[in-house]
Amino acid sequence: MFWFDYFCRYYAGWADKDHGKTVPVDGDFFAYTRHEPVGICGQIIPWNFPLLMQAWKLGPALAMGNTVVMKPAEQTPLTALYVAGLAAEVGFPPGVLNVLPGYGPTAGAAIVQNPAVDKVAFTGSTEIGTIVSQEAARQLKRVSMELGGKSPAIVFADADMDAAVANTYFGVFFNGGQCCCAGTRVFVEEQIYDEFVDRCVAKANEQKVGDPFILGQDQGPQVDSDQHEKILQLINVGKKEGAKLCTGGGRKGDRGYYVQPTVFADVQDNMTIARDEIFGPVMSILKFKGLDEVVERANDTIYGLAAGVYTQDIDKAMHLSNSLRAGTIWINSYDIFDAAAPFGGYKASGHGREKGQDGLHEYTEVKTVFIKIPQKNS
Repeated sequence: MFWFDYFCRYYAGWADKDHGKTVPVDGDFFAYTRHEPVGICGQIIPWNFPLLMQAWKLGPALAMGNTVVMKPAEQTPLTALYVAGLAAEVGFPPGVLNVLPGYGPTAGAAIVQNPAVDKVAFTGSTEIGTIVSQEAARQLKRVSMELGGKSPAIVFADADMDAAVANTYFGVFFNGGQCCCAGTRVFVEEQIYDEFVDRCVAKANEQKVGDPFILGQDQGPQVDSDQHEKILQLINVGKKEGAKLCTGGGRKGDRGYYVQPTVFADVQDNMTIARDEIFGPVMSILKFKGLDEVVERANDTIYGLAAGVYTQDIDKAMHLSNSLRAGTIWINSYDIFDAAAPFGGYKASGHGREKGQDGLHEYTEVKTVFIKIPQKNS
C-alpha cells in the first residue's frame, strides 16, 4: 500500500505542472502548445503486482485529465475493485475510473476494440501484447506496452562478491521469479565462476518456501496451476538440453503451487532456459571471458527490458550501460525503482514509458496554436 500511495502522490503533484510552452516562429504570429488529455484510456494490468500496476497506470492518466477503463488480470480482480470502491467513496465523479473484470478474449478485447477508447496501455506477456497491438492498430489507437523480458545480469571478476550474489539472487527470485525484469541470465566472468555458482546454490538451499502468510518464509507459491506447470516443464527442458542442475528442479511439497528455488550452471546461449521467459524461481548461470563478448551475448535476445552490471570499475560500468540495449540498467544493484524514473523496454519488451515525466506524456496530446499578430497601420 505504501508504494501505491507514493506513486499516486507523485502524479498528483504533476497535475498542474505539465503544460505547454511558447514557440518562437517566423512571421507575425504568436505560437504556443498546450497539453490535452488523450481521452478514454483502456488499461490492462497483470496479476504479478496488481496494486502497484494500478498506481503506475492510474496516476499519470488521471493526473492529465483522462478517464480510465481498467481490466485487471482475471487471477487478481479484487484489488482493482477495492481501489475503485475507495475512489467512489472519496468523491471521484461517476465514469472517471471504471473497472471491468473479466478474461482477455472477452473483457480485454472489448476495451481494445471499442472505438470510444482513445488509448490502450498494456502490461503483460509479449505474446498477448502483440495481439493487443494488432487489434489497436486497426483503429490507429495510441498504444503503450510494457512486455516480457529475459534480462541479463553481468558479474565481473572485480565485483564485490557478497553484494553481487545477494543482488543477482534477489533479481531472479524476488516475487517467486514472477517479475518481467527478472535478471534470469546471469553472466559470470570465468575467474570467479565456480565460486559464484557455489554461493548461489548455497543461498538457494537456505531459502524457506511456503505459505507467505507465515512469518519467516522467503518464497511463496506461483500464481496458479498453469504457471506452476509451465515452470516445471521449462526446468525439464533445461535438464534435457544439457544444463547442469545444481539445486532445486522440482515442486516443493505435495500441496500448493510451490517450486523449489532452482539454479542451473553451464547454461549455453542457445538453450531454451536462456532464451524464453520462465517467470519463475529459476536462475541460469553462464560463463564469459571478456567485455566485448559478454555485451554481444547479453544483447542477443528479442527482449530489452533491463540489465544488471556488477563491477568496481566505473569505466567498465559506463561502457556496459551505454552498450546494453535495455530500458533500465542497474549498476551494482537490481530492481531499484522510483516514481520519478521512467521504466520501459527496447525491442520485444515494449514501447513507451511508465513513471516519471515520460509516463505523463503517454497520456497527453500536444496541440499547437498559431495566433496572427495584428500590425499597426504605419
